[in-house]
Amino acid sequence: MASIGQTLANPASGERITFRATAAQTNGELVAIDLELPAGRRVPGPLHVHPRQEERFEVLEGTMRFRMGRERIVAQAGEVVVVPAGVRHDFANVGDTDARVHVEIRPALRMEQMFETAVALAQHGRTTRGGFPKPLDLAVFAREFDDEVRAAFPPRALQRIVLAPLAWLAGLRRPLDPWPPAADAGTTDASRHALQHRTARQLHLRRVFLRRLREPFRLAISLGTRS
Repeated sequence: MASIGQTLANPASGERITFRATAAQTNGELVAIDLELPAGRRVPGPLHVHPRQEERFEVLEGTMRFRMGRERIVAQAGEVVVVPAGVRHDFANVGDTDARVHVEIRPALRMEQMFETAVALAQHGRTTRGGFPKPLDLAVFAREFDDEVRAAFPPRALQRIVLAPLAWLAGLRRPLDPWPPAADAGTTDASRHALQHRTARQLHLRRVFLRRLREPFRLAISLGTRS
């Protein structure tokens, strides 16, 4: 569970995420973060959508470029960009200095867990150089956080067809390998117990998730051997 003031550092993309308001604090209404992004860098991933969430970006420092639908927006310090739910978008730091952006996401859903998982994968070398999850982890990530984020292309039905076998294969190759918790940039002994608890919970959730994912394949194999 994220805590106010906690900072996650992504070694692949260079981004730093500091939680300013959490789902627990706001009764699930929003999660708020300060995003720090080095010059010339972008948040991992292609154009994407948040099917049920609105994002509000307030640029505090630097110059950010947003693609939102067919629009291209360059925002400087003091400017605000709002992305409605379901609108495809991405964003990057196009300035010569580091950018800092205050981001609010409504409702919170499981965005905190999604941020933690994405950073943890990068910290453990399970992403590309830009921070995008490698294929097997991407398949599980996409299923786990389908309510929070989806790729804008290709169509969702095709994405599910392509990713389902990869998620199944991920379960066969690493059935007991949980996504490790992301390390807080300021982790102390006081937070170690919370990290251990989160690891155990993630292991349980992934076991349940992968077991359910394999059930249709097992049924198909069983019917095939009977015919």
